[in-house]
Amino acid sequence: MQKVAILYDASQAVLSTFDLDEVLARILTILRDYFQMQNAAILLVDPKDGDLYVRSHFGRSQPETDVRLRPGQGLIGAAAKLRRPVYVPDVSKDNRYLQHFPSTRSEVAIPLMVRESVVGVLDLQSEQLDFFDRETIDLMTLFSTQASIAIENARLYMLEQRRARQLEAINAIARQTTALVEIAQLLDKVCVLVLERFPVDHVAIILAEEGHLRVGAHHGNLTPVVQSGAIIPEGTGLVYQALMGARTILVNDVKVVEGYFPGFEETQSEMCVPLVFFGEKLGVLVLESARLHAFEQTDVQPLEAVADICAAAIQNAHFFERAKQLAYLDGLTGIFNRRYFEMRIGEEIERARRYESNLSVVMMDIDHFKRLNDEFGHLLGDEVLRQISRLFQQHLRKSDIICRYGGEEFALLLPQTTGEDAMDVAEKLRKTIEAYPFPGVPRPVSISAGMAAYPEFGKTRDEIVASADAALYHAKQNGRNRIVSAEHVRQTNA
Repeated sequence: MQKVAILYDASQAVLSTFDLDEVLARILTILRDYFQMQNAAILLVDPKDGDLYVRSHFGRSQPETDVRLRPGQGLIGAAAKLRRPVYVPDVSKDNRYLQHFPSTRSEVAIPLMVRESVVGVLDLQSEQLDFFDRETIDLMTLFSTQASIAIENARLYMLEQRRARQLEAINAIARQTTALVEIAQLLDKVCVLVLERFPVDHVAIILAEEGHLRVGAHHGNLTPVVQSGAIIPEGTGLVYQALMGARTILVNDVKVVEGYFPGFEETQSEMCVPLVFFGEKLGVLVLESARLHAFEQTDVQPLEAVADICAAAIQNAHFFERAKQLAYLDGLTGIFNRRYFEMRIGEEIERARRYESNLSVVMMDIDHFKRLNDEFGHLLGDEVLRQISRLFQQHLRKSDIICRYGGEEFALLLPQTTGEDAMDVAEKLRKTIEAYPFPGVPRPVSISAGMAAYPEFGKTRDEIVASADAALYHAKQNGRNRIVSAEHVRQTNA
């Protein structure tokens, strides 16, 4: 969370002004104060000849501000040419290195990119070998995207005062979207902001996910043909063309487009702007108008700037989501932990109550696990836990939730599953574990489990877990290596 806060504060700082010198000064201040850098320089691309030149810097007593590099020349030029960060932990071992300061031992160069074009390079040098770790480089790479946008915005402002209103809109969108880290909330906010600040009738964001395109969100006044969450057929529409070609497509009369895929009934004009983050195609920002010839070519550049801001914000949201998921993963097995179980069981009970659907909970325990640890050691015991977790994942549905509840105990949430079906699932897992040849363990490993179904054996988290636990206890007391239902315990105690 601290990293996300740093990115947010840093982005706010550099995006809050249009003066180029002020933007560069704030970038360097952030590098010094947030990232604790001692030497840094910002090189910009000279539009006249394409050379990189030092535009701003700190840390060196006599920096070589007259240095000019061609793309591909030195580590800085290599980053510009390759369009990706270049890190050398020991500059003496890299023949691309050009010595400007004898004391430099390690260097990282991060390209400043706006869409597919390099506008400059952020160069950081240290007098220590292998000074930069992977996490710091990744964080600075994320920050460099916001820095790139800020630099380009400042250039546009100086060159084209007539676009002040559009640039202010871009900046406002940037300020509001960088504060959002939940992906669904972010997508909705982007659509609303673009709709408010640009003369369009409808805005949609299409996401590229696992080989297909999905409608992430949309807002406006037109009648949607496809709703949020819908999958767009592959290879159809201007959206697919814009994403595959990584270029903006502007059509002022969609009727002339062969094979046009209508997202909204009244659309006459459409602009599709790809969302690209460091070469990764994240999706497409789609702007719709019910008027013919609604867009001009001069609309492309500011909307591409908006798309860049959106792409960076989406990537930040993905970064936040991954960090949040790590908090819910068990470090040993890689499956969800008890914290995640406690969060999800309440959600699943509420969903089952609302839709009057089924839900089953299975509590499982590895039989004689302490004896296994004592005989073969904790390292082998840990490996057994990992292997069992992997087997559970392989034999369960994507909608099922498997968690390490604690020690050798596991908890399983089975949405939309009756108690009878849950018993079949648990028995299948029991047989799989019993038959699996665990490396280094000369005897079979088995599990015991207790199952309780909602609402028959509990309408709250405590009730249903207590019922499943009681069934698990019964299984262990009656010989282990078996599955027992809460119904069986009730009948036995009757």
